[in-house]
Amino acid sequence: MISAGDLELSEQHDPSGISLRGRTVPTYIAVEGPIGVGKTTLARRIADTFDHDLLLEEAELNPFLERFYQNRQQTALATQLFFLFQRVQKITELKQRDMFDQTRVADFVLEKDPLFARINLEPDEYALYQKVFEKMRIDAPVPDLVIYLQASPDTLMERIEGRGISAERLIDRSYLEQLNEVYSEFFLYYDAAPLLIVNANEIDLAHSDLDYEQLVDYMLNIKKGRYFFNPTFFA
Repeated sequence: MISAGDLELSEQHDPSGISLRGRTVPTYIAVEGPIGVGKTTLARRIADTFDHDLLLEEAELNPFLERFYQNRQQTALATQLFFLFQRVQKITELKQRDMFDQTRVADFVLEKDPLFARINLEPDEYALYQKVFEKMRIDAPVPDLVIYLQASPDTLMERIEGRGISAERLIDRSYLEQLNEVYSEFFLYYDAAPLLIVNANEIDLAHSDLDYEQLVDYMLNIKKGRYFFNPTFFA
């Protein structure tokens, strides 16, 4: 049975180690966080567990991204506008479908787009970006749950190196520090949807079933408000 914002689960959906009988999962989940933190990995695992459709950023489709990592100032505006157009298109397609017939998990929220613009663009470029953003602003569906993954710059650097994407190896630590700062500021005041803030420094969502199951089990108890998940508490 589907209700507004929740999907009632049967026992057949259970991932190993989690009892789901009588519990609910949000129908629209958004996972956010800086580069390398594992948001797409988590989105994929949640989608697989609960048969949700995936709504992914697909950064690899941005033709300016590699040049951006090589020279941020030279191609920042083109890179940023491509991502903005891409995210707006995906959200527009989402709105055109019936949210109560389709359950989804995304690895972004549209409102975060200006975060990158603030640290990547020169003042005149940012002014132009703001005008475009306001013109393209749409009434985006609000997630039933946002999961914000946090990690230190050192952890992000290690994971970026480990996944072996050549363009990303050009990312420096100072850029990750800037990203962490703007993400922290954004989610400090975020109240549009229930929010789960996860300390991802010690969590291995790509390889550890236990880490993933503990997070999902905690997630299923969230109804509204702001929550914090620190996996070290479960050790």
